[in-house]
Amino acid sequence: MDEKIIRGEYQESDSFEKTIRPLSFDEYIGQTDVKENIKVFVSAAKMRSKSLDHVLLYGPPGLGKTTLSHIIANELEVNIKTASGPTIEKSGDLAAILSTLEPYDVLFIDEIHRIPKYIEEILYSAMEDFKLDIIIGSDGQSRSIKIDLPPFTLVGATTRAGDLSSPLRDRFGITCKLNYYTNEELTQIVERSARVLELTIEHDAAQIIARRSRKTPRIANRLLKRVSDFALVNGNGIIDKEITNNSLKRLHVDEYGLDNTDIEYLNSLINKFNGGPVGIESIAASIGEEQTTIEDVIEPFLLQEGFIKRTIRGRQVTDKTYEYLGIEK
Repeated sequence: MDEKIIRGEYQESDSFEKTIRPLSFDEYIGQTDVKENIKVFVSAAKMRSKSLDHVLLYGPPGLGKTTLSHIIANELEVNIKTASGPTIEKSGDLAAILSTLEPYDVLFIDEIHRIPKYIEEILYSAMEDFKLDIIIGSDGQSRSIKIDLPPFTLVGATTRAGDLSSPLRDRFGITCKLNYYTNEELTQIVERSARVLELTIEHDAAQIIARRSRKTPRIANRLLKRVSDFALVNGNGIIDKEITNNSLKRLHVDEYGLDNTDIEYLNSLINKFNGGPVGIESIAASIGEEQTTIEDVIEPFLLQEGFIKRTIRGRQVTDKTYEYLGIEK
């Protein structure tokens, strides 16, 4: 089974996510404080006939940053243009994106922390003064051109707010942290997604999926889709408690939402490094995972749930991990 399906590491812009994505604040479940505050800011911007201040959304992957950006655009009744930080490599790339914007449009940049620093500097004047000042041409024949831009709203999303430079971070008038979801909220999300997809799911089954979704909506929706496949092929199409438990067992997702990679990570800490503390580089080498994957995908949930802790000397497992894995300390 592809671990990416379990962890929800696909872009939210794929067709499945688009199908189930809420389109308004009223349909958006969870993140109540963030949602209500942005709702006020959007309403105020519309009443003033001004562009909404630039918005920075940060938090672990899969919590709804892309979805919220689309809702902001829908509520403002404007278009949304999307880009990803790693794809903006040259000043011309940024100019091409910005030059297509209409007045008050939303520009959504995912993984904004991965924009090169020299592109960041060009972005400053675009965000502050709605002007683009870039140098084109090669050495000896280069020239500076200035382009006036319409007022627009930049919505940046990142899993690593700390990697943003202070000048860029300070140019966002609205900064919101998205937190992990409760099981009750995830149950509502699973049941809503099932309705949108025209699936029949029992409440108990929705609760099971919610509990094993690592407090993350994207993972909950992915698991719902996979369980619905099992229900269709191995059952009568109805997602009940039994088919859900059997499906998640086959997907190697345990009662806590931990999968094979999580267990391998924890076992490595205990068996290879005596429970830690140990540096992230050593862990990455021991389990064959990228350091960024460990930091952004694996560790946030394990830290949240108290399976590991970060110390000055490195990562260390807790007593909860020994008890959970049935290993004597």
